[in-house]
Amino acid sequence: MLKIAFSPVYRYQLPKGHRFPMEKYDLLPQQLLHEGTIAEENLFEPGFLTEQEILQTHTSAYWSKLKQLNLSRKEERAIGFPVRKELIERGRYIAHGTVQCAYHAIDHGISMNIAGGTHHAYSDRGEGFCVFNDIAIAANHLLTQEMAKQVMIIDLDVHQGNGTARIFQDRPEVFTLSVHGEHNYPLRKEVSDLDIGIPDTTEDQSYLQVIRNQVIPKIDEVQPDFVFYLSGVDVLESDKLGRLSLSVDGCKKRDELILNALQDRQIPCAISMGGGYSEKIS
Repeated sequence: MLKIAFSPVYRYQLPKGHRFPMEKYDLLPQQLLHEGTIAEENLFEPGFLTEQEILQTHTSAYWSKLKQLNLSRKEERAIGFPVRKELIERGRYIAHGTVQCAYHAIDHGISMNIAGGTHHAYSDRGEGFCVFNDIAIAANHLLTQEMAKQVMIIDLDVHQGNGTARIFQDRPEVFTLSVHGEHNYPLRKEVSDLDIGIPDTTEDQSYLQVIRNQVIPKIDEVQPDFVFYLSGVDVLESDKLGRLSLSVDGCKKRDELILNALQDRQIPCAISMGGGYSEKIS
């Protein structure tokens, strides 16, 4: 059974003037229920990420600053949000949702966090709307609990997973793969195990060739026993921040290629939704 992490706390409202589309976290499960794609039994509310789980990935100095709401203005600007207690709690629920999704994926083959994909967070700082790195936390959890030996992170958000790449730069048991806008944020890229930069305005055919010819063969080369898939929809032509030109059908085909490849190889997969900043989301 497909299990999808969703919690009302994901709806945390930012002060006026901040344009990050938080309402998508509420609208998506409602739409999936309305159209009959899922039932209520597919949804679960995640628990609260523990301090121990945080410190498996993030530094004690960074965690201390978050707890005490003691980030500098520069550090807060890098995150892009006013850092408040509610935002930190929201991040802890989201990250634990991805941890729980990993368990559900092992049991059922696949799971999804309706939020997550906070791949710009480093071990020692937040960045780009990301406070905790949910996929890194979940990957470290699986490895620590000896539930996986080789993890692969397939990051298809339009922005490079810079925080994730840096966290696992010296960890061969985690293979990081990022397909992203070559000239998009972040300006200074980190080095993933495989980085594929895509030119601005790339359309469906060229993008899907990259998935078929470079991403899927890499799955066979790495031979992971668990995959985290960051399925950002900011690759769409309609996205305010993406600068690529994929259609909705092209994005759907991308996901089908990845998920069918993992299902054929019987590799469990936990999906985090990642970015999506189109003007019309409903």
